[in-house]
Amino acid sequence: MTVSQPAPDAQECSEGAGSDRSQGRFSGRVAYVTGAASGIGAAIVDGLIRDGARVAGADVADQSALIERHGDAYLPLTADVTSEEAIASSIAATVAAFGPIDLAFPVAGAHRGGPIETMDRTSWDFTLGLVLTGVFLTVKHAAGAMRDGGAITTIGSINGRVPMRGGAAYVAAKAGVEAFTRTAALELGERGIRVNCVMPGLIETPLTATFRGIPAVHEAFSNKIVLGRPGRPEEIVQPVLFLASDDASYVTGASLMVDGGWDVANYPDLRGLVEVPRA
Repeated sequence: MTVSQPAPDAQECSEGAGSDRSQGRFSGRVAYVTGAASGIGAAIVDGLIRDGARVAGADVADQSALIERHGDAYLPLTADVTSEEAIASSIAATVAAFGPIDLAFPVAGAHRGGPIETMDRTSWDFTLGLVLTGVFLTVKHAAGAMRDGGAITTIGSINGRVPMRGGAAYVAAKAGVEAFTRTAALELGERGIRVNCVMPGLIETPLTATFRGIPAVHEAFSNKIVLGRPGRPEEIVQPVLFLASDDASYVTGASLMVDGGWDVANYPDLRGLVEVPRA
């Protein structure tokens, strides 16, 4: 299988004309990102600030690396996305520091899996709370603090459509994120607020590190991905930022799969097993 070359990393992308924040497509705009400390969330923060935004990031993990990279353009906030009080307080702090919100990105997520017959209720509640309720609370309070004409981009998953053994809670939660996104687009459209969903496939984040480190598992996943490899957080950023930008001014309620072609490769490869009809 041919393996496509990955995109340039975040440091390389920050070079050149795009590094002038005053000229970026989000210059003068305020963004709020959950799950900001690492993975896709941190990559989105980097991309927003490179493109001129001031960003508030909410997480329960250490954010010192983001503070070091971005200085006053970045506001670190400690918030558990399953707590309505914490989300409301962090958004109020964002507005106090930067002014009304223009863009919001509910990214935080993780899961505790297990077979349906043996999964405990605690694992189910943890996953639904973090992945789905966290998106609801973020959108609820961000929209209330948002200028008309703003944009919200949620992070779904290929697993919102593709089932996974041992992942019933995560699959259900991510399917809920996509459906919730469409409903939010319907309700918030009267204020000109666009709400869209990006659905990543397998991405190299701390969340996926353990099983990606098992060679046989890595190979099994790579064989299902048309481009032959997992994606990197930076490769999710441009689709996310496109949907948040004025370039997507007539796009709302949309879901964009960013999975290296995993979704189109689900049908078994019958070559060598049966004669495949030719068109």
